[in-house]
Amino acid sequence: MKIKINFTDFWQNFDYRESFFWKFLIEKYELEISDKPEILFFGPFGREHRKYNCIKIFHTGENIKPNFLECDFAFSFDFMKGPKNYRFPLYAWYNEHEKLLNNRIEGFDIQNKKFCNFVYSNDKALERIDFFNKLSKYKKIDSGGRFLNNLGYEVQNKSEFISNYKFTICFENESSPGYTSEKIYDAMLANSIPIYWGNQLIHHEFNPKSFINVHDYDSFDSAINKIIELDSNDDFYFDMLKEPFFHDNEIPDGLKKENIYRQFEYIFNLIKTYKPISLRLPSKIHYLKKDVKSWLKSKF
Repeated sequence: MKIKINFTDFWQNFDYRESFFWKFLIEKYELEISDKPEILFFGPFGREHRKYNCIKIFHTGENIKPNFLECDFAFSFDFMKGPKNYRFPLYAWYNEHEKLLNNRIEGFDIQNKKFCNFVYSNDKALERIDFFNKLSKYKKIDSGGRFLNNLGYEVQNKSEFISNYKFTICFENESSPGYTSEKIYDAMLANSIPIYWGNQLIHHEFNPKSFINVHDYDSFDSAINKIIELDSNDDFYFDMLKEPFFHDNEIPDGLKKENIYRQFEYIFNLIKTYKPISLRLPSKIHYLKKDVKSWLKSKF
């Protein structure tokens, strides 16, 4: 099956060949980049998508919900149910979920692990800054990003860097139900216990016994006391390390390839018959204007 697709309104320097959607779909479909696509993937960084008359699929790693007045389908972090939205948080791009099923204890040398790391460039996330400052009163946190850097150099290989630490601060830029970026996933892949804040429903995605969910505590100070307890007692630390990241150590249904392909098959089967949103909107606007005029006429 040959499908004409295109990408627009994604972040600066976006390369569609490196995107999850291209890599994933090219394994099963014959894809062609076209100025007149049948399927358009678009993000939140522009309005170029409005120029296209085709099936539009919205995706973003930002805390932005899909607007179904502008898209036909979405792969989003939102938990909304229905055929139009497929829950697909940013970490799903990694497509390395099998690695999280590994035995976390095997080869783990706690004696050579440093305390905690912090790798960020955004200086606007106040909760993250506050937590960093409070936890730093207990022990130094190695900060290797552009913001609050205390190493004298910027970390180039984040995964390799955080694998040297017992804990990784994984605070989102902001807190919203369902919104999960790559931050907690980075720590998990590096087998560093995540200290997480952001998505209040994160326990639905990952086993809450496998990481420190700051939302489970009534204050940052209470969460820090838990971190100190784990850092001070190797037995307690290994108890958490033994826990699988996924519930029952099984990849969630939403991350399974066969289910993602099933959603795309549903969308692609509509290419020849589906009337895209850009063609439906004018009639909606027309009837809306007609209703408004009728109401005004009846009132005045």
